[in-house]
Amino acid sequence: MKIEVWSDFVCPFCYIGKHRLENALAQFPHKDQTNIEWRSFELDPNAPVYSGLRIEDILAKKYGISIEQAKQANQGVAAQAAELGLLFDFEKMKPTNSFDAHRLAKYAKTQNRDAVLSEKLFKAHFTEGRDIGDRKTLSALAESAGLDRTEAEKVLQDQKAFADDVRKDEALARQYGITGVPFFLFNSKYAVSGAQPPETFRSALETAWQEEAASPAFQDLSTEKDVTCADGSCVIPEK
Repeated sequence: MKIEVWSDFVCPFCYIGKHRLENALAQFPHKDQTNIEWRSFELDPNAPVYSGLRIEDILAKKYGISIEQAKQANQGVAAQAAELGLLFDFEKMKPTNSFDAHRLAKYAKTQNRDAVLSEKLFKAHFTEGRDIGDRKTLSALAESAGLDRTEAEKVLQDQKAFADDVRKDEALARQYGITGVPFFLFNSKYAVSGAQPPETFRSALETAWQEEAASPAFQDLSTEKDVTCADGSCVIPEK
């Protein structure tokens, strides 16, 4: 079963949704037969790199609310994260542009380390208060994820490296009409939008699996019999 996940490393519900999906998968009997593909999505492609502004300042300005209201909203999100054992430290969080982080994740995919790096990027941003828009920080995270630091630095220094891969994911999201993340697509047919409860993910997994198991891999449109070879021999047609 193929599971595609569009998310952004600076999106709190993406981190929560990731772990809710993983919790559902842990209880799914066919977990070993699932494949997750992490796809890029930027909540704000024009977001500046970290400038020293606090997240509550940005939220208050963006939504026209008070600083206190922004803090209360963040506390509500942090409480949801805590239920999963995740620590969200909004006081240390550094709002930044995530494009380089997405490019790095695409490089990590070529080394089969994208899942590991993605978790480290989320934790770095939401828990550790690190600037994931900073290339030195990203290089260090790449190394901690088992990637070659020198190669990671080369990728980050070349703005074109893996940029098309990120843009292709975002273009596909637009094609599907995806406007918010996290967004989960099961077998290119069943979708779950947002950080839904684990039971929602379990239901989606079961639905997609049952349909896949019940459906033949293809529909046979052949019209003639006895025109194939198998097991080292061929059928001799009758005259």
